[in-house]
Amino acid sequence: MTERSSLSLNKLVDILKASAETTRLRLLVLLSSGDLTVSDLTEILGQSQPRISRHLKLLAEAGLVERYQEGAWAWFRMRREGEAARLARIIVDEASTADAVIARDQDRLGQVRAARAEKAMAYFSRNAQGWDDLRRLHVSEAEVETALREMVGERPVDSLLDLGTGTGRLLQLFEGLYRHGIGIDASREMLAVARANLERSGIAKASIRLGDIFNLPLEGGGFDLVTIHQVLHYLDEPQFAIREAARMLRPGGRLVIVDFAPHGIDALRSEHHHARLGFSHDAMAGWLRASGLEVVETRDLEPERGEEALTVTLWLARDRRIEMADETSLKIAGGRA
Repeated sequence: MTERSSLSLNKLVDILKASAETTRLRLLVLLSSGDLTVSDLTEILGQSQPRISRHLKLLAEAGLVERYQEGAWAWFRMRREGEAARLARIIVDEASTADAVIARDQDRLGQVRAARAEKAMAYFSRNAQGWDDLRRLHVSEAEVETALREMVGERPVDSLLDLGTGTGRLLQLFEGLYRHGIGIDASREMLAVARANLERSGIAKASIRLGDIFNLPLEGGGFDLVTIHQVLHYLDEPQFAIREAARMLRPGGRLVIVDFAPHGIDALRSEHHHARLGFSHDAMAGWLRASGLEVVETRDLEPERGEEALTVTLWLARDRRIEMADETSLKIAGGRA
């Protein structure tokens, strides 16, 4: 069993100093439940923005919180990885929820999230009719999700990346499978919907980020599972999005794509802004191979309706770098025999 690393005396003192202040401890407790902006924290704690920013800077320097940019907005959350994060989690878990100050913070956090969710759902409601019209053209979402679960399997993964996360549904669907999840979307409105859905479901181990699917704001090689659900048909050059998704995978990691099979419903171009009218097995397999991935499974979900209906296709591909390394090892071993 791998021994857990420990902190140096100076680092331990820095962490304890950073957290041993009432406002900063309150911030840690709040950020342990999900992502919040400086404005959110200012409203909850009733303190000035410069003061909150100064406390957050000290927590970040101690390695207890992380910051990421979303346009003009800066978001914060408690770090999930590393020894400093482990100690921060212990400190937060020891804070009593019955404490009057913490209880009041949690009440205000609930109010902030409720207001945010109301705005997000208003946007969702304004656009729901178009999405409902599209869903009626193919098999039910329940059937698609069942097929997704079967294809991915039940083996836990360390990290999940959902590209074009939309409402955050896949982060909810696979919540019991991953230890840490990230959803990326180019729409700030949809990110608000996704955050509201995750908060309502109590999922704190997933975060939502603004990002371009062709140029992701993440370092490559960090994810065991990447998903792209009903996104590629909006793109003029989906092969480049697949290449970027493949870059995110660890050796042996898996990519799951859900999209439409080729169809002739041209109205989807004008009414729903589809750039592509589905994808053939051969075209998708070629893009996946060109990105260093091997197709493991392909599955078509055909609707019972007639011509004006869409077949949903699921592709599962795997990064081949582990297999290639194994093959190289075998050749070397054979040469020594």
